[in-house]
Amino acid sequence: MTRFIFITGGVVSSLGKGLASAALGALLQARGFKVRLRKLDPYLNVDPGTMSPYQHGEVYVTDDGAETDLDLGHYERFTGVASRQSDNITTGRIYSNVIAKERRGDYLGATVQVIPHVTDAIKEFVRSDLTDEDFCLCEIGGTVGDIESLPFLEAIRQLGNELGRAQTMFVHLTLVPYIPSAGELKTKPTQHSVKELLSVGIQPDMLMCRCDREIPEGERRKIALFCNVAPDAVIAALDVDTIYQVPVSYHEQGMDAVVCRHFGLDAPAPSLKRWTTIVERFRQPEGEVTIAVVGKYTSLLDSYKSLAEALHHGGIANNVRVRLNWIDSQIFEREDVVQHLEPCHGILVPGGFGERGAGGKIEAVKFARERGVPYFGICFGMQMAVIEAARNLAGLKGANSTEFGPCETPVVGLMTEWMKGNMLEKRAANGDLGGSMRLGAYDCDLKPNSRVREIYGVDRISERHRHRFEVNLDYKPMLEKTGLSFSGLSPDGVLPEIVEFPDHPWFVGVQFHPELKSKPFDPHPLFTSFIAAAVRQSRLV
Repeated sequence: MTRFIFITGGVVSSLGKGLASAALGALLQARGFKVRLRKLDPYLNVDPGTMSPYQHGEVYVTDDGAETDLDLGHYERFTGVASRQSDNITTGRIYSNVIAKERRGDYLGATVQVIPHVTDAIKEFVRSDLTDEDFCLCEIGGTVGDIESLPFLEAIRQLGNELGRAQTMFVHLTLVPYIPSAGELKTKPTQHSVKELLSVGIQPDMLMCRCDREIPEGERRKIALFCNVAPDAVIAALDVDTIYQVPVSYHEQGMDAVVCRHFGLDAPAPSLKRWTTIVERFRQPEGEVTIAVVGKYTSLLDSYKSLAEALHHGGIANNVRVRLNWIDSQIFEREDVVQHLEPCHGILVPGGFGERGAGGKIEAVKFARERGVPYFGICFGMQMAVIEAARNLAGLKGANSTEFGPCETPVVGLMTEWMKGNMLEKRAANGDLGGSMRLGAYDCDLKPNSRVREIYGVDRISERHRHRFEVNLDYKPMLEKTGLSFSGLSPDGVLPEIVEFPDHPWFVGVQFHPELKSKPFDPHPLFTSFIAAAVRQSRLV
C-alpha cells in the first residue's frame, strides 16, 4: 500500500518546498522505506521546455526524455531515485489530456468541467505508475491562494477523503518572519496561510515553518493552537549553510518521527552518517579552487542549479571548496578576458540557446586552450569549443552554427533525424519547439586510450541530452588535424558526443549534460576529474 504525502506552500514562493520534499524523502528512505517523489505544477505550459530560464530556471531532463521542473533534480540528488515522465505534471498537460478525451468522445457527451473531469485527471496522475513504493511524496507548486493551484488542491482534498488518514498526510510549508524592530518572530502569516488552506477543505497534519532562528516554545505552541496541529508537528525549517544539512536539521526537529507516528509505523531510527560526512567535507575542506562559469543566464542562478551542485560534488570528491565565479559571457565582447579569467583555476562554459553571448564564450574557450587552463564545455560549450578550433586552428574563419542563421561553414548544424534505440526520430526546422530536441538518455562509445575513457573507466556510457544542433562530422578530418580528438561518438558513429585536446592539461567538451546525473554521494566522474585538474592548476598559479 502506497501512502501519499502532499506538500503545499503558503505566504510566499521560494520557501524551499522542493528541498523539503527531497529531504523528507531521504529521511524516509534512511528508515528503510521505498519512496517516489512527484511535482504538480500549476502553470499552463505543457512542460517547462519552452520557458525562458529567467522565468523558470533550469529545465531538468529525465532518462526517458521528459523536460521537467528543477525540483526533480533535488529529488534525484537526495534519494538517488531516477525520476520519470510520470513524476511531473502541469495544468497544461492535464488540460491537453482532458480536451483530447473530450474530442474523442470519451466523456460520452457530458459537460466537461473542472470538477470532476480535471480533478479526476489530476488524481489519476498522482496514483499512476506506482508499484511497491511505501511513500509517494507529491509537491504542489505555487502558493496556496493562487487561483492556478485550486484544481490541484481540490484534487488532493478529494484523495484525502477517498483514501483516508491511514494513507494520506498533508504537510504545509509557511514563513515565520523575524521583525527586527519588534525583536520577535511573527506567527500571523502562518495562521493566515493555514486559514487559506482550510478554506479549500484541507487541514494540515504538519507545519514546516521557514525561519532564520529557533522558534521559541511559546510561539511554537501558539502556532499549534491556532492551526490545529500537535506542538511537535510544528517543525522549524531553519536556514542552513549547505542544502545537504537539511535532512539532518529536519531529523533533529523530529520531522520523520511525526510522519511515522501519523501512519502508525514503527521504523528504526535513520542513520544519517553519510549526510553528516558530506556536511563535514563541505565545512572543513583541505583546499579551495575557483571555477569561472561563463554563461548567459548568470543573473538567475537557478538556471544552472544542477550544474552548481555537480561542481560542488566534484569539490566534495576532492575534499576542496569550489568557489564559483559567475560571468556573463557578453562582457568578453567588450572587455579583455584576461582580467576576469586569469585568477581562475578552471573554466566551464555551460549549455544555452541563441547567439547572444556566443562570441564571449568563444573567447573564453580560446583563453583556456592557449593558457592551458582546465576547460569543461557542456552542450553549447562543446559546440563553441569546436567552432573556436575551426576558426583559430583549422583556418575556417567563417565557421559558425546554423542556430545563429545561415553561414558559409556550418561546423554546427540543425539535427533533423537520428536513431533512439531502434526508432528513427525526425524533426523539421519549422516544427514546434516544445519537446522537439534530442532529449533523454543516449549511449556513447568512448575512444580507447582517450582521456574520457580513462575518466569513466568503461567503453560505453549513457548520458542525458537536451539540444537541437549537432557538430557536423563532415569537418571531423579537418578538425582532427588540429589536434582535436572526437573521443566519444554515438554507437552508430553518426553523432559526435565528446571532443578533447589530448595534449592539453584538461580540455573536454561534451554534447550531453553530465550535471543531471551527479549526486553528492556519487559525484559524476567528469566533474570529479575536472575539479582535480583545477586543484593541480591552483598549485601552478
